[in-house]
Amino acid sequence: AGLQQLRPDDGIVGEEGASREGTSGITWHIDPIDGTSNFYFDIPMWAVSIGAVDENGPIAGAVYAPALGDMFTASRGEGATLNGSPISVRNNTLLSDALLGTGYSYHASEREGHARRVAKMMTQIRDIRRLGAAAIDLCFVACGRYDAYFEEHLNSWDLIAGQIVATESGAIVTDFAGNPVTPKQVLATQPGIQSELIRLIADSTER
Repeated sequence: AGLQQLRPDDGIVGEEGASREGTSGITWHIDPIDGTSNFYFDIPMWAVSIGAVDENGPIAGAVYAPALGDMFTASRGEGATLNGSPISVRNNTLLSDALLGTGYSYHASEREGHARRVAKMMTQIRDIRRLGAAAIDLCFVACGRYDAYFEEHLNSWDLIAGQIVATESGAIVTDFAGNPVTPKQVLATQPGIQSELIRLIADSTER
């Protein structure tokens, strides 16, 4: 409702409805609660995710994690911040020292395949975390809490805000092969391990 008053010509894509077409060329992708299961079980890893895109991709985004007291923001060409202070990705070139985040599909068959992939990767990296909120995962790459995050089968409202926070902090956001990112396949990584991590994911994925 606030966006409709402030920017009546913009479009909205939202997980909880209220979607509408716009005429300005800007569309907002909104997830009121990213990490719904965490919210339900009173686990603090959940966030409000709001991101805007134009014809060239994400233009602005904010990810607010109330239980953590963390507000991540970014806009194209202006950098990214955490609670108002500039942030950047971790400087690390050792895949063996890399801490990764990931997530699992709700579909059992896809979870099984990803679990086998992760099991193969574990001996080549420091460790893997699974928090259950994609927007937070992306922002954790942005501020150096993770070296990288990878997941499949997201939605646009899971990705857009965290994507611009990550890219404006120096992360590279692609699909698993290094091609342009889509919600179907997301890899966000600091530059020092990107090429090795792409190879590791490929080598660990069953064909």
